[in-house]
Amino acid sequence: MGARLAPRRAGRAAATGGRGAGSADGALPLSSASRQADSPGSPGSPGPSSPSATEIASAVRSRTLRAVDVVAAALERIERADPVLSAFIEVWGEEALRRAGEVDARVDAGERLPLAGVPIGVKGRHGLRTAGPLLAAGCVAVGATSVPGPGTPWQTWGLGRHGRTVNPWRHDRTPGGSSAGSAAAVAAGLVPLATGSDGAGSVRIPAAWCGVVGLKAGNGRLPAADRTGLMAPGVLARCVGDVVAYWEVVSGEAVWEKAVSRDGALGGDGRSGSGSGAGLVDRGHAQASRGQGSVSRGQGPVGRSDAPAAVWSPDLGFDSPDPDVVAVAHAAAVRLAEAGAIRLVRPLDPLRLDDPAPAWLALRAPDSDPASSAASASALDAHRIRAANDSRLAALFSEARLLLTPTAPTSPHGHDGPGERYSTALTWAFNLSGHPAMSIPAGFGPDGCPVGLQLVAAHGEEALLLAVAGVAEGHIGPWTSTCVRI
Repeated sequence: MGARLAPRRAGRAAATGGRGAGSADGALPLSSASRQADSPGSPGSPGPSSPSATEIASAVRSRTLRAVDVVAAALERIERADPVLSAFIEVWGEEALRRAGEVDARVDAGERLPLAGVPIGVKGRHGLRTAGPLLAAGCVAVGATSVPGPGTPWQTWGLGRHGRTVNPWRHDRTPGGSSAGSAAAVAAGLVPLATGSDGAGSVRIPAAWCGVVGLKAGNGRLPAADRTGLMAPGVLARCVGDVVAYWEVVSGEAVWEKAVSRDGALGGDGRSGSGSGAGLVDRGHAQASRGQGSVSRGQGPVGRSDAPAAVWSPDLGFDSPDPDVVAVAHAAAVRLAEAGAIRLVRPLDPLRLDDPAPAWLALRAPDSDPASSAASASALDAHRIRAANDSRLAALFSEARLLLTPTAPTSPHGHDGPGERYSTALTWAFNLSGHPAMSIPAGFGPDGCPVGLQLVAAHGEEALLLAVAGVAEGHIGPWTSTCVRI
C-alpha cells in the first residue's frame, strides 16, 4: 500500500517522508548521482551498468548468450549482494537454472521469445501467480522479492531473508514499499526487471526512492485479485525499453503503434504529436522554471507546439510536499518539455483534488459499499470525494494528455519509520480514479536520494506514458548509467 495506516494529526500533510530530508541547497544534477551513493562496486550499492532485459533477450535469441549462463550470473550477484540489501525473501537457484535450460531448449527449437532468458524477481511469495505471461515470454523467475513484514503500521519498507531491505543509494534509508525488494533488486542490478503491485503507490514510490522506472497499469487493464479495485499490477525496471517490453507482453499492445494511432499522440520517433490543449494557457519559460504561479498569454511556451499538452501540479491542490523534492521533479518536467516530448500548459481552472486519504481508507473497510445497510457516513463521504475527484480529473484530461507531479512528496525515510506522514499523498488518487501512472527518475535531492517524476495519463493511455518516458530517458537520462549496479 505504501502508506502508514494511522490517523494524521491536524495540520499535517498526507505524505510519507524521511526524517532529515537534507538541506535546501537544491537538486543535484544527474551527473552527480554516483558521488552521493556508496562507493560503486560494493555489494548492495549502485555500480557499473549491466545489460537491460531487451539486450539479454536479443542475445539469448541470437544464441550469443545462453539463458543458463545469464541466470547463473544473476544468482551469483544475488548471493554476493543480498546479505546487504536483503531484497529477496526466497531465492530459487536450482529451479531457476532448470527453467533457464528450458528457455534455451525453446530457443534452439526455433521459438522467438520476446524476453528470452531474462532473470526477474517476483513480488512476494505468491508473485508467480501473476507472472504467467512473463514466464511464457521467456523470463526466468529467480526469487521472491521482499515486502513489508509484521510489526509496523507503515508499508514503505521490506523484510527479506537477511533482515530489513535497504535502499541501494543510502543503506540508512528505506527503499519504499510495498514493492520494496523489487525496487532494491532492480536498482542494485541484481535483476533487470521485477514485478510489483500498486494499490496506493506501491510500485511508483519505491521506483522513485530507488531511482528506477515504475509503471502502474490502469486499474482493470490487467487481472488483479482485489475486491476494492484499487490494486493494479506493475513492474520496475532500470530503463523504459524494458517496461515497454513488459507491457507489450502482458497487454498484447504494440506500444509505438498505439502511441501513434490517436491523432495528437507522439510520433513514431517519440518526439512529435499534439494534444488539443483547448482551454489551456501555455506556461512560459520564466514561470515554468519556478514550478508555480500564473502566466501571461504573451509568454512563450515550454515545449514544442505540436507536443501533447501536459499539466504540472506540485501538490494536486491539497498536499504540502517538501520544496526540495518539488524543485527536482519540476526541473525534470521542464527538461522534458524542452526536449519536445510535452508542452507544459496551465489549466484555466487549476487542478484542486480533495485529499483522497479518507476515500482510500474507507474503500478498504468492510462496509465500503454505500448500498449496504452497514455503510457508514464516513464511507458515503468517501464515495463523494472519489466522485468529485473523478469529475475534476475527467475535466483535466479532456483538455490535456498528461498530468505531471512529484511521485512522492518527501525523500525516503529512515528505518525507524515515516512518522506522521504518508508517502502516498500524490499517488493513491490515481488508484481511486484508475488512471495509468508511472514514475521516472528526475534527479537527486540534497540528501543524495533519488527523486521521481510521476506521469499520469487518461484511461487506456499506457502507451503514451511509455512513449513520453522514452523521450525523457533519451534527454534527461540515461538512467542506467547511474542507477545500477554491482
